Amino acid sequence: MNRRSNRLSFPCSRRVFLQASVGTSAALLAGGTGAADVPAPRLAFVNDPPQLSFDTGALRGVLRQGGQSRGLMPLVDVASGKPIARAYGVFSHYRLLDAQNRYGDGAWSWPSQARLRDDGAVVIDWSFEEACPFTMQAVYRWADPQTLDLATTVTARRPVERLEVFLASYLEGFPVSFVYVQGNPLTDGRPGLLEVVRQRGVWQMSPRDEAAVRMIQDGRWQHLPHPVDWQILPRFAAPLVMRRDPDSGLAVLVMARPEDCFAVSTPYGEESHRSLYLSLLGCDLNAGQTQTAHARLAIRRDLSDAQAIACYEAFQAGDFSRSGARPDP
Repeated sequence: MNRRSNRLSFPCSRRVFLQASVGTSAALLAGGTGAADVPAPRLAFVNDPPQLSFDTGALRGVLRQGGQSRGLMPLVDVASGKPIARAYGVFSHYRLLDAQNRYGDGAWSWPSQARLRDDGAVVIDWSFEEACPFTMQAVYRWADPQTLDLATTVTARRPVERLEVFLASYLEGFPVSFVYVQGNPLTDGRPGLLEVVRQRGVWQMSPRDEAAVRMIQDGRWQHLPHPVDWQILPRFAAPLVMRRDPDSGLAVLVMARPEDCFAVSTPYGEESHRSLYLSLLGCDLNAGQTQTAHARLAIRRDLSDAQAIACYEAFQAGDFSRSGARPDP
């Protein structure tokens, strides 16, 4: 899956961490001396033309490096200084697919515009050609210092079948990958985090159901450039995929709501991409119809499997009305 080409192919539960304040802390006088405490980092993106920067106190980096829509890159763990993201970023909108077509090399190849909201979230709108039967908008918003929420909204210009937005994350290090699967012989009949190992193939995908398998295998992944043959894993228990970095103790979790995501995928752990993917939407849309997919990035240290699943349960129990999808025209 070499992503250097820009060639177009047309037609056409419980919280593990406390949430920090959304606003900058007011200065507090120390012992009446007039000295002020340092304000806590703000859970917000900051204009840093042509990109947007952030420092949550736990994570720092850039969104839209150089003004391009390639997710978070760089992304650094503040405590250790470890780089987390590599080229093409984390939470980057990649392939745009439907039942018949692939639209461009990826969403990162299309022109896009970003604006910063008053609450510190970033709204991105893509400028797709009229040959593309839909428009797309994304809203990135910090939920806490180690958790980023993303709402991706598509609106059909014309009828479109089985529309997929493939969301990608590329990591530096993190040589062990897992998918949260339903009970099967590989997990002793119980739901659990299944390690993705080379013996089962290079590129591995866990579907939601049999309809998702048919969608994965409908020919969309044979479109140039860089066709992929996915090996099908057991069905997911929930759309949660994770990579661990044993050296730093960090874990990166990528998740979505099951109604918004029909498959999760990753190559085996030590494969060079070190990537995690969500296949969002997978739905039919009529002209004028809008659909939103909600996803979350969570970065934690020294996380057990049970705590990783609890992170997903907290996400699934969340209030998605606060996602900020389609905030304004």
